Amino acid sequence: MDTRFNLLENELAARFAKRFAGAGLIVHQSALPSSTQELVSLRASQINGCGHCIDMHTKEAAAAGESAVRLHLVAAWRESTVFTEAERAALALAEEGTRLADAHQGVSDETWALVREHYDDDQVAALVCLVALINAANRLAVITHQAGGSYEAGMFAAVLGDQAAVS
Repeated sequence: MDTRFNLLENELAARFAKRFAGAGLIVHQSALPSSTQELVSLRASQINGCGHCIDMHTKEAAAAGESAVRLHLVAAWRESTVFTEAERAALALAEEGTRLADAHQGVSDETWALVREHYDDDQVAALVCLVALINAANRLAVITHQAGGSYEAGMFAAVLGDQAAVS
């Protein structure tokens, strides 16, 4: 698969990407556990078939100490025993928030109640924003054919450069 368009080489897209990354940084720096952030991003990316984002979030999670077993089981989290109840609530929200067209009601009241049981207001805000951001990132990467396989942990932070210091 050949990349269709390099978003970072286009002035308008690069400006957008910088602001998009800044929004992501707000979530990254939130009280939502980073392991939960990576699991949620990985699951949404799996659903959306985004090889680039699957590659990125798997490698970032592994570099942060996430176990291979948990990473391999994200796709089948309902049928596994390695996730906490809080992580299961976050993964359910990620799935329902990603599959909006498949579920005419969007996120179920049951899933929302589980999320509220395990996360405070700031963490809920971060989780909702994360689901929106990863779905947007998946779409950007899939539309432009950003292939998975070449990402190395820390590459995204290097692209951000001074953005982390600004926020």
